[in-house]
Amino acid sequence: MSRNYKFKNPEGWYFVSFATVFWISVFTRRIYKDCIVKHLRYCVEEKGMLLGAWIVMSNHIHLIFRAKENNPQRLLQSFKSSTAKGLIELIRTNPQESKKERYLWFMKLAAERNTTTQNEMQFWQQHNKPIELWNAKAIQKNLDYIHNNPVESGEVSEPEHYLYSSAIDYSGGKGMLELYLM
Repeated sequence: MSRNYKFKNPEGWYFVSFATVFWISVFTRRIYKDCIVKHLRYCVEEKGMLLGAWIVMSNHIHLIFRAKENNPQRLLQSFKSSTAKGLIELIRTNPQESKKERYLWFMKLAAERNTTTQNEMQFWQQHNKPIELWNAKAIQKNLDYIHNNPVESGEVSEPEHYLYSSAIDYSGGKGMLELYLM
């Protein structure tokens, strides 16, 4: 990760975005999105992640989170590493994945071009660009951005209709993950 993209305040709330290599649209199948939810749940329950908001789009993820006790950078690196391994394995073994060879080719190409990895495959782009959220206005702006992402992309007409997002929690429903509502 670049020097410019550091988590400066270990106790702060951060907005982060990260995307698949070459912006490939992997998250079009529920099995892959469910893998992300499973790993987020593990981070919340076992690694001390306070999750304020989240969304899984077709080729990227947005989070608002804080690390309870852990280093936020290490927490996010652990999440990205474990999801990359899990997702690559799911893609490799999914008999219904018609784009398997294409996805794996892109991931191999990304790893070959990346001078900082020794992995055979690279799932995520390296940068996260954490943005610390200093006040209620910044938090609300980023919550709105996250929750309106599928509306802007034309996938749903209302944010709370998108299943793989925390928008349902903020509209009074019960979502997939335990959240720290902001």
